Amino acid sequence: MIPVVDKPTIQYVVEEAVEAGIEEILIVVSSGKDAIKDHFRTHAELEALLDKKGKTDALECIQALSGLARIQYANQLEMKGLGDAVLCAKEFAGQDPVAILLGDTIIRSKSGQSALQSMVRIHDKHGGSVIALRKMPRSRISQYGVVSGKEFGEGIIEIDHLVEKPLAEKAPSLLAVSARYIVTPRIFEFLENTKPGFGGEIQITDALNALAAEERMFGFQFEGSRLDIGNKLEFIKSNLLMGLERADIRDDLMTFLKELV
Repeated sequence: MIPVVDKPTIQYVVEEAVEAGIEEILIVVSSGKDAIKDHFRTHAELEALLDKKGKTDALECIQALSGLARIQYANQLEMKGLGDAVLCAKEFAGQDPVAILLGDTIIRSKSGQSALQSMVRIHDKHGGSVIALRKMPRSRISQYGVVSGKEFGEGIIEIDHLVEKPLAEKAPSLLAVSARYIVTPRIFEFLENTKPGFGGEIQITDALNALAAEERMFGFQFEGSRLDIGNKLEFIKSNLLMGLERADIRDDLMTFLKELV
């Protein structure tokens, strides 16, 4: 819920999903995260007040927000890792493939399509699971999950193995897993059979490795920015990047940045 410019981070993530054609969304929350639910629900009293005062622009923003998608919620009873959080979506997913988007990370692609839109296209064309990848410097690669595989064409890697936070000198590549996944429903079977690791957490990397051993898995290397709001520098960068996308403040912000240098 940390705001970037004037919207909470998770709103950018939900809008990205909607832009990629996703109509049903499950947000996995922990206890006490009612602010997320309140943000996306209908606010009848506020809408009536804005209408009465003739604040049509604000009214349209509020109405658009509650109508973005059909949003449901699932509670993660204990903080047992990303794999456990994804497992909370088993009943929601049923027998359909699902997209997983980390709610604290904004992705901005340099191409005309978002990374998730490109991933949907790859899944529709080739089937299997698809993971967003971004090339990282070796000095930072040990902070991420990393893939190994072979070139498939069209900027796609066919993945054969994933390693969680490898030592820099032992990393199988410089392609880091980047907060966006499309997975087939068999992921839930493997998550249920994944034993907790360090800190009692269920690592999604373990389940993805098991899935890759039995089904095709692709990696899409996107050109653009991955902005992790939990990182102070990335948070500052995200405000600058999102601000430059806003027509109402772009010119003044650019003037300010030029004055700094």
